[in-house]
Amino acid sequence: MTETVFTGFPGFIASQLIQKHAEQNESISAIILSSEREKAEKEAERIRKQTNCRSIKLIEGDITKEGLGLTKSDKAYLMDKPLIFWHLAAIYDLAVPRDIAWKVNVEGTRKVNEFINELPKLERYVYFSTAYVAGNREGTIYENQLVRPKAFKNFYEETKFEAELLVNEMKNTAPVTIIRPGIVRGHSITGETIKFDGPYFFLNLIDRVKFLPAVPFVGHSKSYINVVPVDYILEASIYLSKLGAAAGQTVHLTDPNPHPVEEVYRSMVQSMTGKNPRGRLPHRLAKLSLSIAPVRKGLGVEKETLDYLTWSADFDTQNAERLLAGSGIRCADFLATMPAMVQFYNLHKKDKNFQIPII
Repeated sequence: MTETVFTGFPGFIASQLIQKHAEQNESISAIILSSEREKAEKEAERIRKQTNCRSIKLIEGDITKEGLGLTKSDKAYLMDKPLIFWHLAAIYDLAVPRDIAWKVNVEGTRKVNEFINELPKLERYVYFSTAYVAGNREGTIYENQLVRPKAFKNFYEETKFEAELLVNEMKNTAPVTIIRPGIVRGHSITGETIKFDGPYFFLNLIDRVKFLPAVPFVGHSKSYINVVPVDYILEASIYLSKLGAAAGQTVHLTDPNPHPVEEVYRSMVQSMTGKNPRGRLPHRLAKLSLSIAPVRKGLGVEKETLDYLTWSADFDTQNAERLLAGSGIRCADFLATMPAMVQFYNLHKKDKNFQIPII
């Protein structure tokens, strides 16, 4: 029986992917940090009770170490089975320092690749990249391109680009599928997520300034923002992981019909306050203000978030559309499903477990 192996558990997307596989009673393993053991055990038990699946095997390891830090017996266990290997472990924080991001995102992926090359019965290697490996490139970004931009907006983008380069080189020797998600939000129907980052930073901002007579726009933007619900990511990536034609492919799991930044922001303000935004806070002043730690902590917004408001690019999805044709898997419209997102946010905004520490 094929074993499905994950790194990145008990992170949100890895946990959701494991739950989906558990619903099919598949054989599942997760390579976890020893420091995450307690949290991983609780999450695995929650999934087991909810799905009535077989036990999820938790294997302690560290992707930054040789052989992923596995014991001989754990390595032998994985070497003996047909595997679909999902690599999701990474530092996703836009404000991450370069040395930490490089160690985990680049060197960690290099170590995973080396391990993958040793597997005798590998059926698929699914690597989670990001659509934002494009850095500051503008215009149309194609799935079959991996072009080094002149600059990156942050070290997260840079290190994910370098990591994808390493995985891309394996396409000639291994059945690789590279997934490039857009900015991931919660479930399109339930609104469920486990952390308020990405587009939720704007909900933080709106929530903290809604006492003002009017909530202003932040800068002036003609750009579009590409935000995708986690259920689309889950359904599409699992389908692709088992689709023969997806081997050797890089796929944008992005919104094929994204909305303008200002349209999204207006919808957020309306949903949070019942009013339209009025006036504008200059982009430069907003960035200067968020350079001050007490301000960004008070507003719950990472400074790096502002870089995405004025970036002009669109993601081509021809591969995704071709490979998902006939599956019935579609990306839900962001504005149409905004109420579920805002409702979930309002229910949990005071819970510190959902908020990302702002430094």
